[in-house]
Amino acid sequence: MTPRGFAPDEIRARATAAQDLMARARIDALLLTTEPEIRYFTGFLTRFWESPTRPWFVVLPQGGDPIAVIPSIGAELMARAGVNDIRTWPSPRPGDDGTTLLAATLNAHGPRIGLPMGDETHLRMPLAQFDALRGLCPALDFTHDAGITRTLRMVKSDAEIAKIATACAIADRAFARVPDIAAPGVPLATVFRDFQALCLAEGADTVPYLAGAAGQGGYDDVISPATDAPLMPGDVLMLDTGLTFDGYFCDFDRNFALGDTGLDADHDRLVAAVEAGRAAAMPGARASDVHAAMRAAEAPAPGAAVRLGHGLGMQLTEWPSLSPFDQTVLQAGMVLTLEPCVATEAGRILVLEENIVLTETGNRALSTPATRMVRL
Repeated sequence: MTPRGFAPDEIRARATAAQDLMARARIDALLLTTEPEIRYFTGFLTRFWESPTRPWFVVLPQGGDPIAVIPSIGAELMARAGVNDIRTWPSPRPGDDGTTLLAATLNAHGPRIGLPMGDETHLRMPLAQFDALRGLCPALDFTHDAGITRTLRMVKSDAEIAKIATACAIADRAFARVPDIAAPGVPLATVFRDFQALCLAEGADTVPYLAGAAGQGGYDDVISPATDAPLMPGDVLMLDTGLTFDGYFCDFDRNFALGDTGLDADHDRLVAAVEAGRAAAMPGARASDVHAAMRAAEAPAPGAAVRLGHGLGMQLTEWPSLSPFDQTVLQAGMVLTLEPCVATEAGRILVLEENIVLTETGNRALSTPATRMVRL
């Protein structure tokens, strides 16, 4: 059974690695405001982030342990996560929702404060509060974190990989039970609800993401919510899930045939494109190389997505981005999705997604690779 949580030494090692990089970049402290960054450096896992009411902060100084500056409601759980320096205020408190407390903490650890500012990042605090914070810290330089958090989070530890592998195994089992819930006449929305129930029954903690589609000759997109339209003979049904185990995601899809769809050859092209991506996904290759390998094999749909996969971990989509512009050098320990797309004769699309982890000598599958469409 995959253990929950992390050994304290692993959490400390993450902070130490960040501090080494901070010293090289001459950053005195990191200011972390989002759930994955805070969880990465503290182990603090809660679904309370679904509420946008309260801001949460962690300050990682160049020397010393992380400092949590958080609403008082989270103090007990943060302490159980192993953080010793916890500074709280009674949130929500309009007018000063932790701003003064955070400013005092940062002013003691400046002057250069790094924040994640690159692609796929955001500042999870009101902009008015950030302006007020800067006003209380006139001597501080709020600057880019030099990619430190991204660099560290891209390469997963063995414990992180085990959690992602467990999430993938749960989804594999749920996909194997789709014939129990999907058949001609069943509304697509019912399939969605029942599939989420299967994921939970097989061991998922949450099912934050489920998309899919059904149609003749393929489907038009891969992000739509379900409708009450019934499945029809000849449809292809696609389900794409991002379920979690202990805060880590899987992200892959499966295509199911309701009788004869005429799409077996198209699905074979998808399988070949995934195999091409796997062959290219080696330590030392670049993210763009994996994209190019899949694009060459897939015969893409007109206007198809530029990105054909991405990193995976605490978030459904992480860096790197398997696209022409991403020159990230791949390393052992990176977990990737491979997501090629093909156009069908009906002018629609099919998509197949798999999850892999890079090893020292290549990669291994985390999701059980699909070789054909299962007939329902």
